[in-house]
Amino acid sequence: MTGAALSERNDGNTSHPKSPLARAFGHEAAPGILLMIAAAAAMILANSPAGPTYQGFFDQILSVTLGGLGLSKPLILWINDGLMAVFFFLIGLELKREMLEGRLNTPREVMLPGIAALGGMLAPMAVYLMVTRGDPGLTQGWAIPAATDIAFAVGVLALLGKSVPPALKIFLLTLAILDDLGAILIIALFYGHGLQPEYLVMALVPLGVLALMNRAGAHRVAPFVPVAVILWVLVLKSGVHATIAGVVAAFFLPLKDKYGKSPLHSVENGLQPYVMLLIAPLFALGNAGVQLGGLAIGDLFAPLPLGIALGLLIGKQFGVFTATFLAVKLGLARLPDGVNWAMIYGLSCLAGIGFTMSLFIGSLSFDDLAQINAVRVGVLAGSVLSAILGYGVLRLAIKGA
Repeated sequence: MTGAALSERNDGNTSHPKSPLARAFGHEAAPGILLMIAAAAAMILANSPAGPTYQGFFDQILSVTLGGLGLSKPLILWINDGLMAVFFFLIGLELKREMLEGRLNTPREVMLPGIAALGGMLAPMAVYLMVTRGDPGLTQGWAIPAATDIAFAVGVLALLGKSVPPALKIFLLTLAILDDLGAILIIALFYGHGLQPEYLVMALVPLGVLALMNRAGAHRVAPFVPVAVILWVLVLKSGVHATIAGVVAAFFLPLKDKYGKSPLHSVENGLQPYVMLLIAPLFALGNAGVQLGGLAIGDLFAPLPLGIALGLLIGKQFGVFTATFLAVKLGLARLPDGVNWAMIYGLSCLAGIGFTMSLFIGSLSFDDLAQINAVRVGVLAGSVLSAILGYGVLRLAIKGA
């Protein structure tokens, strides 16, 4: 998604010397490392004497009301429905920018990573459904292993240093952006609950206001915020998952205003550090707390965690690599310059790092605490093994190139 862009923009600003702390947080690996730290902290807290306090903190009710109207939700849902809408808003900004002036602007550049992304979504779904086929109650988790966590994946890639071919990084970024687009469509189409059309009709009003502001090339960003918040509330009330409102609102922020400046670039650059270095780790802290008490080795091989883990570890690498191989051999596309098949295989393994998006889809798929814990086990196992395998393969591939 957006991890590498953070470092690219920071690296491009050389007018002032940076402190060691600023340099550390500007590194490509920083978002991925923070996610790892947050996930580890969540597991430690969930299995320590502070476990009930940790769980109780995220379960406490937070209410925002005005004149008797408003929202009342557990803190974890404010994170998953609210802060993650900001996360998806940033994805929407990146998608719009890439479609209009970036890597998604020309069909030739999109072809190979697009085919790879499609294969990398279909194969994990098939693996998951095959493993869980004996339990119809698990079917709704089919999309959990389909997504790639780009911050995590780019973080692992960054650990290999400057020896990574630039074309390989671009391939991974484009694949992951398209992967995010696929995940957004899946959430919008399949993970709504109790659709209430009247709220969707009301949502057309703030949507129309955003469209008018976009058409007018509005210069100021501040007026977009309350309109986007109203849109978010109405989408949340409608039963469509509220994070979709973030993506929709992003597409109405002008790329160029009436003065020729770019509100989209300004907001994306300003928002990115907060999303990657605060919101995503906070999400991980609240959602990665696997409770190990009473968990036996055999539980790791239960259909739900096993289907997710194998979907990420086996399905992703098979889907991405096979789709890429067929596209090249059939003459639909060619390998990027300086990239060989061993590197493509290593990258295919890195695509199995699901983490943030997989945990998010898992939270939409199941309500039962035992199943949510099993989802966390599967996502963490599949993501960690994919990261280790991908790093090892790429290290050998780059050395041998």
